[in-house]
Amino acid sequence: MLKADSRDPAAWPRLLLTLLAIALLWPGIQLSELNLGVLLPDSQNEMGRFVAQFWPPAHDEAFLQLLLKATLQTLAIATAGMALALVLAIPAGLVASRSLSLSAASRGGVPSRLGRLLRWPVRGLLIFLRSVPEIVWALLFVRAVGLGPAAGVLAIAITYSGMLGKVYAEIFESTDQRPAHALLQAGSGRLAAFAYGTLPNVASDLLSYTVYRWECAIRASVVMGFVGAGGLGQQIDLSIRMFAGGEVASILLCFLVLVLAADQLSRVLRWRLT
Repeated sequence: MLKADSRDPAAWPRLLLTLLAIALLWPGIQLSELNLGVLLPDSQNEMGRFVAQFWPPAHDEAFLQLLLKATLQTLAIATAGMALALVLAIPAGLVASRSLSLSAASRGGVPSRLGRLLRWPVRGLLIFLRSVPEIVWALLFVRAVGLGPAAGVLAIAITYSGMLGKVYAEIFESTDQRPAHALLQAGSGRLAAFAYGTLPNVASDLLSYTVYRWECAIRASVVMGFVGAGGLGQQIDLSIRMFAGGEVASILLCFLVLVLAADQLSRVLRWRLT
């Protein structure tokens, strides 16, 4: 009886691909001058002394009041920025999605020339809005409107409108369009066809991605605080400059609580829609 060959025929290709990835990654590591040893907490270097100051976290009453105000400001920046982003992202996502056009429903999936003329400029606008990082927009708006949360709100609104509009259009196109097309061909209006034929099938995905982007907006608002946009980012920048490790630890813990709360909110909302 012949013994079956138990060797994996794809083992050599996987090994070669792994070696190729390492060969391509190694020059990048060298060019970036990455040295993980500087991250090790050593009592002899500055990093070790700074990490040692993280305990205990600052918890005096005056700092906690300041931390609460910065946290509320960060939430306000992220929420207001997302609200403004949705004002542009929702209609832009509908226009950019070719599957929701009335002509596509009546012509067997072929959009009209007018639809194409509107669609490509909108897609180009969404590409431009999301191609510039929010930190760059924040720097520009700090120069335009001055220091404060307003610069962060506008920066999040512009960048996230491009991100949300693109993903919304892809979600609309990936769902089954037959219910909406049937309603359109039966004489229903576009808004009713979208609300009853498309939206119920994509509501969970839309909500999940929107809450995820709101969570990302919270993180982005913290980063933009380093350029003067207010919130937790500005406070952590001041604490780092003063080498106040306990304050930094408290701010990081507060930031962790915010992300966990956003994750639980997403779970609850998805559960209510399913």
